[in-house]
Amino acid sequence: MKHFKTISFIFAAVITIIFGLNIYYLVCLYSSIRSSVAREVMTAIADADIDDMWERADRANKAAAAKKQAYLDAGMDITEQEHGGVSGVMDNEGNFVTTTTTKEGTRETTKMPLRRDRSYTNQMMNDMSQQMHEAMDPFVDFNLMIMDSILIERLADRYITPDFVAVEIVNSNGKKLRGNIHAPDNQNDYDVFTLCFNPASDMHYRAYMTPLTHHILSEMAGVIVTVFLLMVSFALAFWYLLHTVSRLRTIEEMKDDFVSNMTHELKTPIAIAYSANDALINYDTDNDPEKKDTYLKIANKQLNRLRELVENILAMSMERRKTMRTKQETIQLRSLIEDIVAPQRMRSEKDVRIEVDVDDGITVISDKEHLSNVMNNLIDNAIKYSGECVNIKIKATPDEISVSDNGIGIPQKSIPYIFNKFYRVPHGNLQDVRGYGIGLYYVKSILDKMGLSITVKSKEGKGSTFTIKFNNDGK
Repeated sequence: MKHFKTISFIFAAVITIIFGLNIYYLVCLYSSIRSSVAREVMTAIADADIDDMWERADRANKAAAAKKQAYLDAGMDITEQEHGGVSGVMDNEGNFVTTTTTKEGTRETTKMPLRRDRSYTNQMMNDMSQQMHEAMDPFVDFNLMIMDSILIERLADRYITPDFVAVEIVNSNGKKLRGNIHAPDNQNDYDVFTLCFNPASDMHYRAYMTPLTHHILSEMAGVIVTVFLLMVSFALAFWYLLHTVSRLRTIEEMKDDFVSNMTHELKTPIAIAYSANDALINYDTDNDPEKKDTYLKIANKQLNRLRELVENILAMSMERRKTMRTKQETIQLRSLIEDIVAPQRMRSEKDVRIEVDVDDGITVISDKEHLSNVMNNLIDNAIKYSGECVNIKIKATPDEISVSDNGIGIPQKSIPYIFNKFYRVPHGNLQDVRGYGIGLYYVKSILDKMGLSITVKSKEGKGSTFTIKFNNDGK
């Protein structure tokens, strides 16, 4: 226990550091997944761009076929003329060679070295996409509504399902070249992604979509839940450890107090009885019967006190045994109570008056020996924690028995704890009342084993009433 606070502080600091590191790594993981999702979105935009060009090419072919058919139906002669074309091959030096046929019929060749910092496939796709845009955009206009729907499909292929998607075309400065009626005015509430699809014309797709935080967190759900459960388990385990150790320390302190009180309780009657016995031996008491009788009464009283202490200790030892069994029998309640109160009335240290209000015909089913011990404890407490004139009333019905006194009472804040082991009610004006805090604990424990219950009502300065509830209908 000596270094417990230091060890606890170190352990709490270690848990806090581990928790902080987990939060840090979760943030890093979030950033990593967000970057990965952003790449997926950019890829989806690129794929949607290609799909959109195919859609536009298909629309252009259908329009051209319809126009051609219209000319044929009108009997007009159609001479097709190549307005431009693009072809591309790889040369032996690793360059991508493109040949463009202009409207005037001239052919222009361009060599573009392949970059080594990215995939050849991606480079070829980007270059082909750019050339297709240069060839198609002047003749077939954009339909951003279709682009929106295509992008939604490509995102869904990657299990990304934002609630809102809108695409518009801007230049490198963010100026709108092709607007979208669905595009929001305030960009702050959306995730924005920009992809350049035609550098020569400085044209970029700018896609708006609802924040992808929910999607990212769903990707991290397993890790987050696991870390959370782990940290909660650590915290609960640490709390339980502190709680248990705190209770052990409290019990240890109570045990030390018990041993100290018990030692004092045992030494006092032994010393007094020894002194009285020594006086009987060493002094001529035969000629002084009154003094002899006084010494014998003192010795007898202290021996009775020792007997009560030993009985309580033995009772506590028996109570701890889980195999203890009670002996149930039918008890004439008035007879039992009269046998208990008769010796109590003869106590000489105080003026004790005990009133018994119990009908002769009342019987209960219980363990006679343990019930007698319980009643002795309650009456003994009533006498100890009262003034010089003690008035006790014992009242019984077939359902319950109560012990009331005119003692000093119990503070309300202490009532919930009076049945705890080793607990003693603090009384600043009665420090001379000796005890060791196991009497009422024994009472409660024994009654629980017998299937009975006990309650208490008390008010400081007005006395206390302890009520035992029976669970039988014996009469």
